[in-house]
Amino acid sequence: MTTAPPQLILASGSPRRKMLLTDAGYDFTIIVPSETAECGICTRETPPEMVARLGRQKAEDVALRVDSGLILACDTMVECQGVALGKPHDEAHARQMLHRLRGQRHRVYSGVCLWERPTDRTLVRVDQTTLQMHDVTDESIEAHLATGDWEGKAGAFGFQDGLDWLTLVEGSESNVVGLPMELLAEMLSEFC
Repeated sequence: MTTAPPQLILASGSPRRKMLLTDAGYDFTIIVPSETAECGICTRETPPEMVARLGRQKAEDVALRVDSGLILACDTMVECQGVALGKPHDEAHARQMLHRLRGQRHRVYSGVCLWERPTDRTLVRVDQTTLQMHDVTDESIEAHLATGDWEGKAGAFGFQDGLDWLTLVEGSESNVVGLPMELLAEMLSEFC
C-alpha cells in the first residue's frame, strides 16, 4: 500500500512562484511566512549561503504553524561584482541596482527548502543562473522604472518581464523568475 504524498504548502506570497507551480500542474496551498522570517542578513555570508539560510527560515516559520504537509520555501537574490542585490526599497534604490548591473555578467541565486511536517525532515539546495545585462541606455532604465515592474524583484528586474536587455548565459530560466523548477523536481523526487 502506498501513502499519498503530503500536501504541498508554498511558503511565499510571490505571484511569480505561484504562477510557476500552477503552470507546472502542482496542487498546493499558500501560507505566507511572517516578515521576520526574512530578516537577519549577515554580511559574512556569501549569496548562496544567505539564500539557503533565508529559504530555510521561511520554511521553518510556516512549519511552526502547521501540523502536516510539505512546506516549500525559496529565497532569491542577485549578485553582481561581489555585491548581493535583494529587492529594492524604492525607485532610487532600483535605479542604483540597474546601473550596477548594466553591461555586467551577474548571477541569480535561489535557496530552496523543503520541510516536511510532522517529521521535520528538511532538504535545502541552492541553484545558480548566470545572466548578462546589455549596456542599456539611461532612457531604457528610466522607462523600466516608470513601469513599476521593478517592485518586489531581486535586482530590480524580472526576466519574465520580457526585457530585451538580458541574456541567459547558463542555468535555469525559472530560477531567474523566482523558483528553479528543475531543482524543485529533483528535490521532490529525493523526498518522496
